Amino acid sequence: MTVHESRAEVPSHYAREGPPHPETLIDFRIALTSMNRNGLEKALYDVSVPGSPLYGKHLSLEEVKSYTSASTHSVMAVTELLAEYGITDVQLENAVHDYLTFSAPVHAANDLFDTDFHSFVHVPSGKRAIRTLQYSVPKDLLSHINVVHPTTSFDLATPLSVSISYGKRSLESSNLNSSCANTITPQCLQDLYDIPTTPATQSSNRIAVPGMIDYWAQYADLEAFLARLRPDMPSNTTFSVDSIDGGTNPQGPEDAGYEANLDIQYTVGMATGVNTTFISIGPNYTDGAAIGFLDIVEYLYNMTVPPQVMSMSYGYQEWWLTQSQAQQICDVYMALGARGVSLIFGSGDGCVSGAERNDTCTEFLPAFPGGCPYITSVGGTYSINPELSTNFSSGGFSGYFARPSYQEQAVAPFLENLGDTYAGLFNASGRGFPDISAQSHNVEIVTGGETVYINGTSCSGPIFASMVALVNDRLIAAGKPVLGFLNPFLYNNTQIFTDITAGLPNAGCGTGGFNATSGWDPITGLGTPNFLLMLNAAGLSGDD
Repeated sequence: MTVHESRAEVPSHYAREGPPHPETLIDFRIALTSMNRNGLEKALYDVSVPGSPLYGKHLSLEEVKSYTSASTHSVMAVTELLAEYGITDVQLENAVHDYLTFSAPVHAANDLFDTDFHSFVHVPSGKRAIRTLQYSVPKDLLSHINVVHPTTSFDLATPLSVSISYGKRSLESSNLNSSCANTITPQCLQDLYDIPTTPATQSSNRIAVPGMIDYWAQYADLEAFLARLRPDMPSNTTFSVDSIDGGTNPQGPEDAGYEANLDIQYTVGMATGVNTTFISIGPNYTDGAAIGFLDIVEYLYNMTVPPQVMSMSYGYQEWWLTQSQAQQICDVYMALGARGVSLIFGSGDGCVSGAERNDTCTEFLPAFPGGCPYITSVGGTYSINPELSTNFSSGGFSGYFARPSYQEQAVAPFLENLGDTYAGLFNASGRGFPDISAQSHNVEIVTGGETVYINGTSCSGPIFASMVALVNDRLIAAGKPVLGFLNPFLYNNTQIFTDITAGLPNAGCGTGGFNATSGWDPITGLGTPNFLLMLNAAGLSGDD
């Protein structure tokens, strides 16, 4: 037996309660190793790097599965191992990765994985689950098993929405003539980033907006938002709803969720005419946030024609997951990117302490999935003329994922100028995030029939996602492929951004954090985008 994953100690905010009853059943998912994971990564870059002969030739579902499926040998080898321990009711599930799912009592799981499972409680929430700090697999099966869940990932905390609401006012008393320096509206963004108001024309063009943790998008609030802030659009413009894991979308002021309303209002209300789907993720995913995040992207992955853009405003700390679990989720993003889907996430609102503010941490805490190299992470700015970096924008360097080649040239000057400052507090060879930034302060929405003002990179994510969707619409109309995985395009076209060189640092962990500087920095990335320059970089003009 060889140790497959381990933790040195019980993570903070968790307490060990003791061993569960030996007959307690645990539901396991063993993710089997893909046949050609590295081949898929090469294929992703082949279709995503501008100038590549295969640029824009995105893969079909069947083509991606040829890389990600497990070999028959892997399925048989692990199934035979389980049978040796009396576990014969095993199901093979085909998703991005192939999984073997089964249930086993604690005593059998302890023997199977040469470990001691214990009950743990997440103290702040009171949530309990069975986990271990270390597990092993037979040495000759290491190459067949990617990750076993639930084992060493401590992801019981609720995924964090990256926004903060404040300053409610009735619609009647809210000032429509506020300066964009004080309140950000669609009109402000259209002026600031040259975003067009002309409607999209391609019915195949779609945005997906996942929602979690009982945040529900309200039709009435969207209608009021459009009537107030996009009077040029029909106020009955709406969105469709899909659900997974028992998700619902109840309506009424008592069910209004500012996160869901923000995401919907700044996609429907910014990507004029683009079909938008709210995906409600219910409570039926078990054993941690990681499974919920996997369910979202695997749902999209299994579509014959997935939406071309996904904008998501939830995240968590990278350390909640083990490196293998984080890699598994990140590789699903890679598979979606290869299919031509742009995955856009707010970077988080915890400064250098990751997804949530923490002044007691002794090292910088990267957020997830911001550190995954196959998604686009969007930081936050405030003010206009000039735009400035916000003090909450999460940014830094992944502790798990190496810096990808597409950003090496942009990140290296920042690290050189930083020198020994914060040496040892972060992984200087890690993937840097965010990639870009956009407005994230005093963004006006309507929720529960009231005007609400939002701070957070939940604002900047859907704003940029809408711009990407509008570029895609013009590309589709011109018979060209959509942008797909964005980052090689973005880092190859830095002229499309306004460099943010001043503002507030993202202080945290008892330090002053990082500052906005000339070029890429881990608070505003490459800067804020301009739609017309994005069009030009994509080979189109403002007349297209």
